[in-house]
Amino acid sequence: MKYQLIYEPEARQDLFDLYWYIAQGGHPERAFAYIARLEAYCDSLAVFPSRGNQVNDVREGLRRVGFERLVSVAFSVVGDTVRILRILYGGRQFSEQDAEGK
Repeated sequence: MKYQLIYEPEARQDLFDLYWYIAQGGHPERAFAYIARLEAYCDSLAVFPSRGNQVNDVREGLRRVGFERLVSVAFSVVGDTVRILRILYGGRQFSEQDAEGK
């Protein structure tokens, strides 16, 4: 079964901010390639969404999965839908607001 995948606006903004952070170092091509890999990884959650760790102490049903040791993806699975809530870079900690997509 393939799940519907939705990126919350905050997650899209996280991707945009991460692109600019990397590109400002003088490597826009690397930034584009990194974001493309990250998006492909997130998109793969539509096929196998049970990955990662549950973070129920922050929010019931919240899951977290790492990407290339520097990024954490916060998402939830409800019914047949995977919602990418936040994409956090560089060890940022999850908060209740992150879990709610705020």
